[in-house]
Amino acid sequence: MISDSVLTLAVDRGLLTAPQAESLRALAREAEVPAAAQDQPPPLPSTIRDDAVEPDDERLRFVTGFADIFVTLGLALFFGSAAYLISLYFRGATLWAIIAALAWLLAEFFTRRRRMALPSIVLLALFVTAVFFATFHLVMRPQPGSYAAWWLSSWGTRVWFIENAPSILPAALVTAVFAGVHYWRFRVPITIAAGAAALCAASVAGFDWLFPYTSWTIHNALLLVCGLCVFALAMRFDMSDPLRRTRRTDIAFWLHLLAAPLIVHPLITALLQGYALETRLNTTSALAILGIFLGLGVVSVIIDRRALLVSGLIYAGLAFGTLVGQTALADKTIPATLLALGVFILLLSAGWRPLRTVILRLLPPALAQGLPHPLLPHT
Repeated sequence: MISDSVLTLAVDRGLLTAPQAESLRALAREAEVPAAAQDQPPPLPSTIRDDAVEPDDERLRFVTGFADIFVTLGLALFFGSAAYLISLYFRGATLWAIIAALAWLLAEFFTRRRRMALPSIVLLALFVTAVFFATFHLVMRPQPGSYAAWWLSSWGTRVWFIENAPSILPAALVTAVFAGVHYWRFRVPITIAAGAAALCAASVAGFDWLFPYTSWTIHNALLLVCGLCVFALAMRFDMSDPLRRTRRTDIAFWLHLLAAPLIVHPLITALLQGYALETRLNTTSALAILGIFLGLGVVSVIIDRRALLVSGLIYAGLAFGTLVGQTALADKTIPATLLALGVFILLLSAGWRPLRTVILRLLPPALAQGLPHPLLPHT
């Protein structure tokens, strides 16, 4: 019998279409049914397709075996020492270009030939990062000490980004192009998200170049638009593979992971008008943040993705901690907050499928049927 992984690989390489692979899986399941069982009436349909639901609804192909971890450790040692030795002779764009070339060459073996998951992700991250900084250094050298602005404050980061926007814009565009070439060659699912992140950075850099020092409201609106665009792209991949059998579901996962902070952070900072949480958070804003968090939770359940919830956990914890601090448990704010978040996550995880069933039944049938793991039609 052909394994499920072989059928998935056949779809990825274009040897079979997704419907053909699904038909072969169905045929294999029928062949495994004992002859006596075939005379029995078919089971009642479940609420959600049984063949679409796995013990883990969001299976991640991070590690195909312990060899992935072993190779990743080797990559960390290799690139760490190689970067140091190369920096003794080359600096700036040349240093980063060599690292990008090394990442590509190693990907030819570990990604294209061995198809190792975790090393492929690491090599892709190294490649796009090296391409970005190589182009950044070619266009304009950063001012001395400018990197320190990243660690000062959100405003310091914004100033650094605005001052270097003329360099960030072409660097991000070149990175997006090279990410596309990398995907054409190696087909690593996270590559699409890397390219989307580069395009988002290019959009923000272009805006900051044309309109520097705009208000926080406009800046957050731009980030939110970028997040919504990435989210729409992720949903396009998700809805093209509702049973989550092909590479498209992995691409969608990484896009959702990118879209989540781009959506959550602007919403919260817009609510706080750009100020730090510790200086602006009061009862009203804490309740508003929890309301946003619950809304994101509903969306997460509908699309069957948990990335939005994870991105909002820190904000939800700070908001809940603010409310706890105004009660008799003020001296136990941190453990009480962590306990509440833990209970919420456990309860939501336990009731995820029943809750999703209820919500999907409230949606228009046409929309519910197009979502991942759709409801079966009523008979």
